[in-house]
Amino acid sequence: MSELAAHVRPAAGEPEGALVLMHGRATSEQDLAPLLDVFDPERRLVGLAPRGPLELPPGGRHWYVIREIGYPDPETFGATFAALTAWLDAALAEHDVGIDRTVLGGFSQGTVMAYALGLVKGRPPPAGILALSGFMPTVEGYELDLSNREGFRVAIGHGTLDQIIPVEFGRQAAQRLREAGADVLYRESPVPHTLDPRELPTFVEWVQRTMERTRAA
Repeated sequence: MSELAAHVRPAAGEPEGALVLMHGRATSEQDLAPLLDVFDPERRLVGLAPRGPLELPPGGRHWYVIREIGYPDPETFGATFAALTAWLDAALAEHDVGIDRTVLGGFSQGTVMAYALGLVKGRPPPAGILALSGFMPTVEGYELDLSNREGFRVAIGHGTLDQIIPVEFGRQAAQRLREAGADVLYRESPVPHTLDPRELPTFVEWVQRTMERTRAA
């Protein structure tokens, strides 16, 4: 599991940063790969979409075994987290991009992994987190670090009709992050467990503004 497969969309020139998008349960890296061009139409960033390492029912790829929403299975989550961090560090080094110029994003289980990578204690923070229809994980042996998050950029999108991961999880994440001082963009839509295309322009602008801030730093 140490080496993850990934879709790579090159930048148009020397990459100014990276955009990492992690897919949801029972799909693959190709599910979110088209959004790399949507969120970064000028291809200023190298786009990376890793593939979940697990093959489980009902098919497709997974990041961890589901036991209870909000609480990923510790054994599979831990193994995936180790593999994903190793992959991310190697991929960013290959493209000569720092984590401070990287937006970590995902949908559903992919959002869970984006929060895990971006908020874990002991690792440097990314430029921002794009969290779509997911939750902040609670896992034995894993500690979220919400200290010193003043100005940390997070964009959250969630459907009020989400039948898989209820909208309360998105609201809770936004509240916790705001209490920690983060700069949170939160959008709800009257849709089920999916991305509302009407909200895409808002998130495209957020990605662009997030990267502009890294260039100005």
